[in-house]
Amino acid sequence: MNTEKDKKIVNRKANVQIHFSDFDLPPMQDVLLIGKRAAIGPEAVRRMVNALAPGQYEIIPVENDQIEAMAVKSSLFNWISRDTLVNTILEEGIKLTSDKSLVKAKLEITISIYKEVDV
Repeated sequence: MNTEKDKKIVNRKANVQIHFSDFDLPPMQDVLLIGKRAAIGPEAVRRMVNALAPGQYEIIPVENDQIEAMAVKSSLFNWISRDTLVNTILEEGIKLTSDKSLVKAKLEITISIYKEVDV
């Protein structure tokens, strides 16, 4: 039997945090890692980037248990060698993905140069 003593006052609150940013075309950043069992495969990604940003991304097949391919913004290869960039992305990306993942990544490459010249 419910009495006045049994009633409890319950307050519930929710915090909502929203981040707005410009929509990018294609809806990815510098790199997209495509898991072997992801919702879309490398060919669908190829068609998407070719339709939305022709010539701006390269689809690179990957020999890995989790990752089938990656889409990389081609202009990044002007900053760092293809092999170095792909291997670095894979080395770190494998730690964060599964075979069902579709993970986008933003790269920030900074090149430091120190050069002595005769004066």
